[in-house]
Amino acid sequence: MNLIYFDNAATSWPKPEETLLAMDRYQRIIGGSPGRSAHRLSIEAGRIIMETRESLARLFGTKDPFQIVFTKNATEALNLAIGGLLSPGDHVITSGMEHNSVMRPLRALEAKGCPLSVVRCSPQGVLDQADLAPAIKSNTKAIVLTHASNVTGTIMPIQEIANIAREHGLIFCVDAAQTAGALPIHVEEMNIDLLAFTGHKSLFGPQGTGGLYIRKGLEKKIPPLLLGGTGSRSEFEQQPDFMPDRYESGTPNTIGLAGLGAGVDYITGRGIDNIRAEEMMLTRRFLDGLKSISGVHIYGPGDALLQIPVVSFNIDGMTSSEASFALDEQFGIMSRPGLHCAPAAHRTIGAFPGGTVRFSFGYFNTEEDIDRALEAVQHLTSRHGHGK
Repeated sequence: MNLIYFDNAATSWPKPEETLLAMDRYQRIIGGSPGRSAHRLSIEAGRIIMETRESLARLFGTKDPFQIVFTKNATEALNLAIGGLLSPGDHVITSGMEHNSVMRPLRALEAKGCPLSVVRCSPQGVLDQADLAPAIKSNTKAIVLTHASNVTGTIMPIQEIANIAREHGLIFCVDAAQTAGALPIHVEEMNIDLLAFTGHKSLFGPQGTGGLYIRKGLEKKIPPLLLGGTGSRSEFEQQPDFMPDRYESGTPNTIGLAGLGAGVDYITGRGIDNIRAEEMMLTRRFLDGLKSISGVHIYGPGDALLQIPVVSFNIDGMTSSEASFALDEQFGIMSRPGLHCAPAAHRTIGAFPGGTVRFSFGYFNTEEDIDRALEAVQHLTSRHGHGK
């Protein structure tokens, strides 16, 4: 049985060959510690990290690659941004579709005196920007928002909300864990102040990579999470105050960043619009087929144009865990059941506490994969008393 991998929203797989080769080359041929020595292998390691930073800067539309700080994932980037930005008394706004990587830091700060407003979304996970403006108060400091839901795939009106934030003098922080590499992002044109991203999803890098774009000047207001050796200004016992060293203490994940850089270059070479079109085609094919199967409840917009390639559904008579297990054991289809670390989103769409079965397609999936998945879902619904 050939396996079908539909869990790309958790981590993309397979990776491009270029990603694997870049990591192998670093480990076999280079291996040095960047910025810590003056020999050729250390210099080459530093060059790899710089090239990855530059590739990300081009992808995200920022002129200064040093405004991109590397972290081990989007969660760390969000903790750096949220925890460093807000102080007791600062009010912050978010949505009812957020991942716990946003909600948990915000709830922790709420307990310390940072009031939080959660703007409600529709049962399809859609945020109406008209509902956001009334939540703004005199002490509002920031808006923190996912670019697209990891549960329903719903794409948020980022540009419109950025305009609202700019109009009111607020800082706009975007969680791009699901969209970096999947949707076009231009931080300067879109007025995004902070962009948290992970490397192991649609950027085709390995796990343990990610980062935070910080608008120039904003770093003066955000203290680092970690302090320590940076390979720079070693004569001082105080943390460097310049970018990106201010935030990058400790030996970096050079092998991971080598893979991330190759993944980003792979995306750039194929064109993010072309990747988006391919993934939309797969999503539309699956949604069209799923809508014709009785006994299936689909969550989210149900429109490939309005969502990333993430589809949540449930089969009548089966829990999400039962359905996901059956899909794996009987059909070799890898999916993710449950709450997807986003209980707020599942409350919004009416799928709490049982959650949903989530299929998340990737660039390396095929139309044949989609058709096999539809046959599998049809088979499961038929066994539970539902016809076509």
